[in-house]
Amino acid sequence: MAVARTIIVAGAGIGGLTASLALAARGFRIIVLEKAERLEETGAGLQLSPNASRILVELGLQGRLAARAVTPDSISIMSARAGGEILRLPLGKAAAFRFGAPYWVMHRADLQAALLARVNEVPDIDLRLGWQFEDLARHARGLTVVQRSNGARRQELASALIGADGIWSSVRHHLFPEVRPQFSGLIAWRGTLDATALPREHTSPRVQLWMGPKAHLVAYPIAGARQVNVVAIVPGTWNRPGWSTPGDAAELKSAFASSRWPATARMLIGAVDGWRKWALFTMPDIGEWSAGAVALLGDAAHAMLPFAAQGAAMAIEDAAVLAGCLSDSAGENVAGIPAALRRYGRLRRSRVLRVQRAARQSGRIYHLSGAAALARDLTIRAMGANRMLARQDWIYDWRA
Repeated sequence: MAVARTIIVAGAGIGGLTASLALAARGFRIIVLEKAERLEETGAGLQLSPNASRILVELGLQGRLAARAVTPDSISIMSARAGGEILRLPLGKAAAFRFGAPYWVMHRADLQAALLARVNEVPDIDLRLGWQFEDLARHARGLTVVQRSNGARRQELASALIGADGIWSSVRHHLFPEVRPQFSGLIAWRGTLDATALPREHTSPRVQLWMGPKAHLVAYPIAGARQVNVVAIVPGTWNRPGWSTPGDAAELKSAFASSRWPATARMLIGAVDGWRKWALFTMPDIGEWSAGAVALLGDAAHAMLPFAAQGAAMAIEDAAVLAGCLSDSAGENVAGIPAALRRYGRLRRSRVLRVQRAARQSGRIYHLSGAAALARDLTIRAMGANRMLARQDWIYDWRA
C-alpha cells in the first residue's frame, strides 16, 4: 500500500487500538507499536457512556462488548453526610433510548481483549508487540519512524505517526519535551471483590457514587456482574517512581473512618482484599496536539481526572475524529496530512478542555463537607433525576 495510506500508531491501549480500527475502516494501513511483550491492561473497571459505546458499536464491537459488559440500570448518588442515597439516575434502557447507545461498565481488560480480537481480524492492521517508538525523520515522502525492540532496530516509511502511548508518552516527549504530567494531589485506590462477598441488596446492577468529606467512593459491577469494582479517591502525596503501587488497606480504612462515613460505605472498603494505589496525574493544556505529520491522542494529549468517567471515552472520541479528518483530507498525498492533523486537534481541543473542567468541578463537589455538603445534597434532591441526567446530555449525546 502507498506510503500516503500507511499510519503508525504508538501504543496499543484503548485509544491506540480504537484509532487503528477506525483508521483501517477508512482504508488506511496501520502499524501499531507496543513496547509490552503482552497486552495486559492495568487498572480495573471503567465506564463507557453512550458517546463512547456508540463509536465502538459502529466499529463492529457490539457483540463482543455486550457479552462482557454490564448495563447498569441506574446511578445511585450517595452522601456520607446523609448516610445513604439522595438521588437515583435512570440508565439501562432509558439511557439507550435517550442517547441511542448503551451505557456500559466493564473490566478494562475485557474492553482491551475485545478491541484486540477485532484488530486481529483486520488484515490491514499490523500489531507489533515488544516494539516501541524511538525516533523519526521528516522528509518529502512523509516520515521515517525508527522502532526499537531490545537491541534490534528497524525503520518504517509512513505518512503519519499517532502518539497514543499514554500519559508518559515518548511521542509527546519527542514533540514537546518541556511538557510534563502534573500530580493532582489525589490518589485513586482501586480494587475488586467477588459479588458474593456482599449482601444481595448491594449487588444490584447500578453504579454507586458516594460523596464525602475530602474523599469519594465509586462501586459498580464488572465481569458479567460476578465482581464489583471499587475505587476510592483520597488526598495524598507521591514521591516514588512510576504512578502505581500496592496499597495498605489499613491506611485506606482510616481515611473512611466511622466518624465521617456510614457503615455501608465502610463495608465496601472492608470487603476488598487487595488494593492498588494510583497517583492521579493530569496533563496541562498543550495547545497544539500535532506538529507536522505527528499527532497525539488520548492521555498523551489530555490525561484528566476520572471524576466525569470520561478518560477512556475521550480517547475513543479522539480516534473517531482523527480517522474522519485523515480520510477527508489526506487522500493519496502526504502533503495533506499536517493540515488534517491540525484540524483534528482544533475539533477536539475545546470539547476535551470542557470535559477536563467538568471532571475537576465534580471532584470539588464530591468532596464538600459541613454546610456546603448539606447544600449540595439538598440541591441534588431538588433538581431531581431528569434534570440531573440532562446535565450530562452534552457529554453523552455527542457524535463524531
